[in-house]
Amino acid sequence: MQTRVFFILIFLFIMLFPMRVNSQIVTGAEQMDQYLPLLKGKRVGMVVNHTSVVGAKQTHLLDTLLKRNIQIVKVFAPEHGFRGNADAGETVKDGKDSRTGIPIVSLYGDNKKPSATQLKDVDVILFDIQDVGARFYTYISTMYYVMEACAENKKEMIVLDRPNPCDYVDGPILKPAYRSFVGMLPIPVLHGCTIGELAQMINGEGWIANKKNPCSLKVIPMIGWKHGEPYSLPIKPSPNLPNDQSIRLYASLCPFEATRISVGRGTTFPFQVLGAPNKKYGSFTFTPRSLPGFDKNPMHKGITCYGEDLRNVTDVNGFTLRYFLNFYRLSGENAAFFSRARWFDLLMGTDSVRKAILKGESEEAIRNSWQKELQDYKEIRKKYLLYK
Repeated sequence: MQTRVFFILIFLFIMLFPMRVNSQIVTGAEQMDQYLPLLKGKRVGMVVNHTSVVGAKQTHLLDTLLKRNIQIVKVFAPEHGFRGNADAGETVKDGKDSRTGIPIVSLYGDNKKPSATQLKDVDVILFDIQDVGARFYTYISTMYYVMEACAENKKEMIVLDRPNPCDYVDGPILKPAYRSFVGMLPIPVLHGCTIGELAQMINGEGWIANKKNPCSLKVIPMIGWKHGEPYSLPIKPSPNLPNDQSIRLYASLCPFEATRISVGRGTTFPFQVLGAPNKKYGSFTFTPRSLPGFDKNPMHKGITCYGEDLRNVTDVNGFTLRYFLNFYRLSGENAAFFSRARWFDLLMGTDSVRKAILKGESEEAIRNSWQKELQDYKEIRKKYLLYK
């Protein structure tokens, strides 16, 4: 009798609270019926890393396609490498995948764009990397260069789409004078696009060098995801973004990398704390260490840092300057607080934010300064959205 009542209750629960369809996300990479026919009989180059996995067992896409007899001729590796274990800024070297023997060509270091020689034996490029929605996260810069190389060398490109886990549109628009590998496109700090939507925007807006001949592009969209829907990454996208909180705070804390304030590199909670070796910054303490898998040589290594613990903050939505402005005021250093002023401007995509901070302007005033351009960008973005 008790068993029967239990199953009746379960049935009623399911009827009253059905599972949301969009909770079952099918990534572009998992929709093989859509793109395997496009790869058959072709020599395939892959731009992938450790996030390029499919299925419940999280099998790497390279291994999956090889089992399906797709001819993979080489892998192009972005920042952090093919297996995703290189530190930020660390040179990624050419080599071979130890598991498959497939040649690996680095796209981080001196060579950021595939050359004509490197593409000579490739018919189609397959791009599948998890982005986090921030302009200075370099995977999208790699995608830009690969698109440009495909356009120049008349190669096809297929982008397998994945969700944007920090899906906001916020921050200043990048100015041409501040274009770099941490900002290739005239988009805000948080661009509010999936990589597939962004690829279509790059093509449609003529942002690649050869505007008359855009990249031959096909995007394989996802099923079951829509804009604004929370998404928890199953694999950390890079060594120092280990969880949802770090990704949520990443855009707002990354500008500190142009200062002597630590963002927690060398701890197990990077991009979730702030501090420096001075008690004026706060009572919370942490000590950066050499941590393989996170950061082997962090700033302030072995030195106690004082600051703020942000691991439990819940009111961060999008991009904020409040943490930066607070530490700037606490420092009392004025312009010297920007130990790498040019780097800060490159991350912001403009020098106007730094200059406004030096003038003592409020966050509200600084945010107001970029609203007109942000609205213009939102109108451009609408043309390329693949999801509601």
